[in-house]
Amino acid sequence: MIRLTDVHKAFGSNRVLRGVNLHVPKGTSMVIIGGSGTGKSVALKCVLGLVTPDAGLIEVDGKDVRSGDRDAFLARFGMLFQGGALFDSLPVWQNVAFRLMRGALKRPKAEAREIAIEKLRRVGLKPDVADKLPAELSGGMQKRVGLARAIAAEPEIIFFDEPTTGLDPIMAGVINELIREIVTEMGATAMTITHDMSSVRAIADNVAMLHEGVIKWTGPVAQMDASGDPYVDQFIHGRAEGPIEAVR
Repeated sequence: MIRLTDVHKAFGSNRVLRGVNLHVPKGTSMVIIGGSGTGKSVALKCVLGLVTPDAGLIEVDGKDVRSGDRDAFLARFGMLFQGGALFDSLPVWQNVAFRLMRGALKRPKAEAREIAIEKLRRVGLKPDVADKLPAELSGGMQKRVGLARAIAAEPEIIFFDEPTTGLDPIMAGVINELIREIVTEMGATAMTITHDMSSVRAIADNVAMLHEGVIKWTGPVAQMDASGDPYVDQFIHGRAEGPIEAVR
């Protein structure tokens, strides 16, 4: 479903992506791991076309992401943002139904609200949450609202950017479980970037280690612990010593 071939991206003298090669089969969950500043978010933005690579090819479903109808392309994606990125001034249901009330996907207001309430129910939130403002919700509830919004338009591909950041271990586990269930139910292709190894083990089919702008290792999550790759080994065990230099 998603293929990156020798993708490069630099910002001035900062070479962020230095020849990324990655293949995400349709209907699978790929988790990209790596330290801060290694290019994980830039790689996602390149797939979405928010950042233009300097070289290389990115294909979604066999087609170059730079070709075709832009709105139709973006309509295939859902996104759960790291900080939730909810609109403070809109009630929860309008946050969830934001895309459904605009553009090519536009639905009547009543229908959009009905869909929003159903998606909220899917992530474990009761209908009375729909008319609250985001500020009235806990961090875990806000994250669930963000997940409901990501799936509201039944996307084929869902991106998760650090889905458990800022959550306690129990709520992080709940969100991981929800993500796994929903991706499986929808048959969606998922790409996640995270530092949280419990998330990796809970939601990944395959894992890719991104370091210094290249994929150092990729394979099934079941093979991660025995990858034999020193970068993966150091990262997943959180060791200070190894080929990845800690910024002091």
